[in-house]
Amino acid sequence: MTSPVTSYVIEADGGSRGNPGPAGYGAVVKDASDGQVLAEAAEAIGVATNNVAEYRGLIAGLRAVLDLGGDGARVAVRMDSKLVVEQMAGRWKIKNEGLRPLAAEAGTLVRRLRVTEWTWIPRERNSHADRLANEAMDAAAKGLTWKAGGTTGGDAPAPGTPAPGAATSGAAAPAAGSGARASGTGAVRPAPTTGRQTDLLDAGDISELSAPTASVATAQARSTGTAKGTGWAPPTRVATSLLLLRHGETELSLERRFSGLGDAELTANGLAQASAAAARLSRDPYRLDVVVTSPLKRARQTAQAVAEQAGVEVEVLEELREADFGAWEGHTFTEVQRRWPAELTAWLADPDVAPPGGESFAETARRVEAARERLVERYEGKTVLAVSHVTPIKLLLRDALLAPLQALYRMHLDLACLSLIEYYADGPAVVKSFNDTSHLR
Repeated sequence: MTSPVTSYVIEADGGSRGNPGPAGYGAVVKDASDGQVLAEAAEAIGVATNNVAEYRGLIAGLRAVLDLGGDGARVAVRMDSKLVVEQMAGRWKIKNEGLRPLAAEAGTLVRRLRVTEWTWIPRERNSHADRLANEAMDAAAKGLTWKAGGTTGGDAPAPGTPAPGAATSGAAAPAAGSGARASGTGAVRPAPTTGRQTDLLDAGDISELSAPTASVATAQARSTGTAKGTGWAPPTRVATSLLLLRHGETELSLERRFSGLGDAELTANGLAQASAAAARLSRDPYRLDVVVTSPLKRARQTAQAVAEQAGVEVEVLEELREADFGAWEGHTFTEVQRRWPAELTAWLADPDVAPPGGESFAETARRVEAARERLVERYEGKTVLAVSHVTPIKLLLRDALLAPLQALYRMHLDLACLSLIEYYADGPAVVKSFNDTSHLR
C-alpha cells in the first residue's frame, strides 16, 4: 500500500526569449520523501519578461500542490530565480510595480499552505522545470499547446504574439504513472500590447522608422575614445542622446479622453508596457545615465519601472508635464466637439489658441524647450531617458526637425513608444527614431 504524501517540493522556472519576448513557465511537484514526480505544469504565456514567467511558474506550482494536498499542505519551494525566492521570503522588497500583482496572487496561495522553505538552487538543479518551460515555448512556436508528457496539440499563440486579455489555461497535469491528479488553472496576466490608438490628434498611422539605439557616437566614444560625425562635418563633442518614452496605458487613454494634468494611474496593461520598456532599456546598447520624468503619476510609474531595472535614480522635471487641457480634461474628442465646437476648431487650427482654462501648444513649447536646453547642457555626452507625454515628446521632435508647431497635428505617438534625438555640440540635432514600439510585441 502506498504511503500518503505528507509534504511536497515545488521546483519552478520561467523564461523569455527576448526578455521581453515569447515566454513560458514550467513547474514540477515532487514527493518530498522520495522525489517522485506527482504533477507537472507548463504554459506559453505570450510576450513577457523572465521575471513575470518565473512568478507564473511559481503560481502554477502552488496551485498544483493545493490540488494534490489541499489547504495546509506542507511544501518547500525551490527556484533558480533569486529575485522571486528573496521577494517571496520577504527578504527583498518588490520594487517593480508590474510584479506586485503576481506576487500578491502567489502570496494568497501561500497563505493556504504551510511553506517550510524558500530556497534558491542553481539552474542545473532546476533542469526539470526549465525543460518544461522550454517545451511550452517550443510548442507555442509551432502553434501548439503543451501537454503533459512532452506532447502537444491544439492552438497556441505564435511566438511574439501577446497573450489575450482574457484568461487562458495552463493546466497542472499529473505525471505519467503517478496516479496523482492536479488540474488547477490560473489567470494569465495580460502581456503588454500597443492597444488602441490613443493620440487625440492622430492624423493617420505613421510607420515606425527605426528601432532606437543608444547614441552610436556615445558608444564609440565609450569604447575607443573617438566619435564620428552625423553629417559632412565632424562634431566637436560626443552626442547627447535623448531617449523619449511615452508613459503606459491609463483608463483615460483607453477611452481616448483628454488627459492633461489629471493624475491618472497606469492600468495593469500599462504597468506591463512599462516593464517591457524597462527590460529593453536596461540592456545594451542603451546604458542609461539619467532618467528624468514628468511629475504626473502615469509618467512617474513608467519611469520608476525603467530606473529600477537600469539601476539609476529618477529625477522629476516639472516642465515635462503634459499640456493643460483645461475644461476639456477627461472628455472625449466627440464630447468636446459637441460642447465647444468653435473653441475646438480654433484650437486645431492654431497652436497659439488654448482650450478654455488651459494651455496652448505654444505655451507648452516654451517650457519644454527650456527643459531640453537644461538637459542637454547638464548631461552633455550622456544618454538621458525622458519619460513624458504626447505633447512634450511631439514638441521635442518638432524642435529637432526645425518644423513649425503645426507639425504636431501630423504626428502620432503610441503608448509606451520610444523615440530618439541626438544633440551635437556643433549645432545639429538628429532624430534617429520615432514611435518605436517593438518592445511591446
